[in-house]
Amino acid sequence: MTVELTWLVYTCVFTVLMWVPYILNLIAVRGLTQAVGYPTDPKPIAPWAQRLKAAHYNAVENLVVFAALILTAHVAGANGPATAVCAMVYFWARVAHAAAYTFAIPWVRTLAFAVGVGAMLCIAAQLL
Repeated sequence: MTVELTWLVYTCVFTVLMWVPYILNLIAVRGLTQAVGYPTDPKPIAPWAQRLKAAHYNAVENLVVFAALILTAHVAGANGPATAVCAMVYFWARVAHAAAYTFAIPWVRTLAFAVGVGAMLCIAAQLL
């Protein structure tokens, strides 16, 4: 497996697991019955959990583009040192983005998001 595909798998696993903390908060706040049901007047989850949920949605949205770029580079044989580094940078940018979003660190969140987008654009540049 290529370095890029390895980082894609890491990114997928990270994205898949991002929901766990905010769901645990939801269960702690609402109880298991309401957490798995459809309460009419649900108690709000903690602000950090709301932010992590938003970061998770953002990660899923961006994963579509990242995965498409990595898979295209793999199929086209356009992977190399630049795409490998960009894939790694993208992963760590998403980790930083999730942490900064969860803990409400605005400048870091925005910078991490921009770095992730830059990494994707770098991969795209290798394809074009």
